[in-house]
Amino acid sequence: MGIEEIRKKKLQELSNNDIAQLERQVEEQQAAMQQMNQQIALIESIAKQYMTKEAISRYGAVKIAHPETAIKAIAFVAQAIQLGHIKEKLKDEDFKIILQEVKEGKTKFTFKK
Repeated sequence: MGIEEIRKKKLQELSNNDIAQLERQVEEQQAAMQQMNQQIALIESIAKQYMTKEAISRYGAVKIAHPETAIKAIAFVAQAIQLGHIKEKLKDEDFKIILQEVKEGKTKFTFKK
């Protein structure tokens, strides 16, 4: 076996190892994305129970245009519900305020209900 054959064999082994490693990384990322999507779906189901149809509609529109902002806002709503700060349906006007506050980077809100 010549040096050139050994070099080719070694390069092929390295390539195969790199491909396998990349495939594992892709699978791990897909699993993480799936888990994150499940968590978002759970948060949405909690929050939507306390939102009017108009607020839910606005959430859907914002989620399409600005998914990160929408997810932060809906997560905030779900957290506020669990803490007992939201006891009745959140109106569209209220959700608009939450969205604006999230865009501005605020982390604390007061509910006047």
